[in-house]
Amino acid sequence: MDKGAATPRLPARETWRALYRHFRPHRAVVALGTLLALVGTVAGLAQPLAAKALVERLGREESITGVLLALTALVVAGTAVQAVGSYVLERTAESVVLAARRSLIGRLLRLRLAEVERTQPGDLMSRITSDTTLLRAVTTQSVVSAVTGGVGFLATLVMMLLMDAVLLGVTLGVIVLIGGAFALAMPRIAEATRRSQEAVGEISSRLERVFGAFRTVKASGAEERETAAVEAAAQEAWRHGVKAAKWQALAGSSVGLAIQVSFLAVLGIGGARVASGAITVAELIAFLLYLFYLMEPVSQLVEAATQYQKGSAAIARVEEAERLAVEDPAGAAGGSAARVPAGAAGSAAGAAGSPVGGAGSTAGGAGSPVGGAGSTAEGWASAGGGASVVFENVAFRYRDDLPYVHHGVSFEVPGPGMTAFVGPSGAGKTTVFGLVERFYEATGGRVLVDGRDVRDWPVAELRASIGYVEQDAPVLAGTLRDNLLFAAPDATEGDIREVLVRARLDALVERLPEGLDTLVGHRGSKLSGGERQRVAVARALLRKPRLLLLDEATSQLDAVNELALRDVVAEAARDVTVLVVAHRLSTVTLADRIVVMDAGRVRAVGTHDELVAGDPLYGELAATQFLAARA
Repeated sequence: MDKGAATPRLPARETWRALYRHFRPHRAVVALGTLLALVGTVAGLAQPLAAKALVERLGREESITGVLLALTALVVAGTAVQAVGSYVLERTAESVVLAARRSLIGRLLRLRLAEVERTQPGDLMSRITSDTTLLRAVTTQSVVSAVTGGVGFLATLVMMLLMDAVLLGVTLGVIVLIGGAFALAMPRIAEATRRSQEAVGEISSRLERVFGAFRTVKASGAEERETAAVEAAAQEAWRHGVKAAKWQALAGSSVGLAIQVSFLAVLGIGGARVASGAITVAELIAFLLYLFYLMEPVSQLVEAATQYQKGSAAIARVEEAERLAVEDPAGAAGGSAARVPAGAAGSAAGAAGSPVGGAGSTAGGAGSPVGGAGSTAEGWASAGGGASVVFENVAFRYRDDLPYVHHGVSFEVPGPGMTAFVGPSGAGKTTVFGLVERFYEATGGRVLVDGRDVRDWPVAELRASIGYVEQDAPVLAGTLRDNLLFAAPDATEGDIREVLVRARLDALVERLPEGLDTLVGHRGSKLSGGERQRVAVARALLRKPRLLLLDEATSQLDAVNELALRDVVAEAARDVTVLVVAHRLSTVTLADRIVVMDAGRVRAVGTHDELVAGDPLYGELAATQFLAARA
């Protein structure tokens, strides 16, 4: 599902297998609906016979009251039964769509991060919305219409055969002759529908792109360009939709044409057979009624084939989404790495020979004050202490066709305490966090948390002990309370109040019109950049993690709030293992140990003073980038 890649059509067998999988849980109800539809079909088949009896009674000048009543009862009963059957089937179709959407939603939200990063989110949303809607059509109008239409078609042919085999031959000859146009249209309907659905997905993707960076679009004066891009996708969807409609109209009109030409042929030849005495006028009328009745099952079969062609394109897109790799939150990845005791993983830290900071040192090892807020760390101690993190000769690349991001990365972080990762852009610092969280799997080597290979951890259990603040500190649409509780839904009001004070958000809450229940807007648009960052930090702290990952968590804060938040993080580091990617010297000097990365390798590990004296790259960064960031 890379951008621009077309969804391949599934073979017919796989399409039917996938369709049956959606269909199977509802097969009993579908069977009931089909049975009711068949009862309605039988009632319809009896109507021409009643009409024949009516004509014969009129010819003999007999009473027609009973026949009229019977005919009326057949019409009413058949209509009522078919209406009930139609409701049952339509309701079942909605249930099929609901189940498919539930399955897709649950699966797409468990996708591996690598799958999401190579896929357009708008296209994924389109598969949940518009593609599943087409699945509804193929469930009822294709499967059920094929059954009821097929039975009705065969039953009608049998009744017509009993009436007159010659006229039946004339009818079938015309239908087969004109049916060629129908057969020609079917694959073209499927192809046009598939392309139309892909274009709808492109519309969703482009809209998601625009609304995800709405301010940037406006600030760049790009409204017209983005409008043109979305309109181009809409035009593409229209073009293929019109093409599908054209072929569908050809298929539908071929049915009407076949019936009308058959009627004219039967009327002419049937009139001649009446004149010769081969059949009676009543039999000709009944045959013509069956001919007109034949239009309904034939139309059902055409509709079934048309909707199947449309639905097969949707099924292919749904199946493709369901085959994307997902995480199993309850199970490990089955990695072959043996479990080892905490701290015994064989430290490869300091690959460049630099010493590792003291394992038991507290935050503020570089002389910076700790705990400026004056509060205790009991809340963090209840999390069970810090977790150790070890990278053993880790190699990683995002895809097989891309270069390696990590080339044998090795370091050891004994918890608790604070470890800072520094280095030029592209050194692989943020990727360290992605591997710890198991957003990605290491290509080579091992990543251990508490001496246990992360591939042996159940994903849910691993992430439950980690607090993570991303680089862009995302805030979700909803209330401020929703965002704080997002990672810790069971947190108490006391926990929330405490973390608000720690993250310096208490003043913000006091001035908001509805306090914690104030809506923060799409992606936190009603908050400043610094406020969004503090919300993200508070959300992570509220989880009371054993391992806290901060990716540039203070980059958008002013000096006062940065200092306050640094104190909070330093205090948390007394009992929690804190890993921080930082570019500010004021943050880095707080760390117990600093890991210097360059070009996907660890070149040095040590304290600030040790690295300034012993590592030229760190000395350059400290003299330029860090100091510039602080200024």
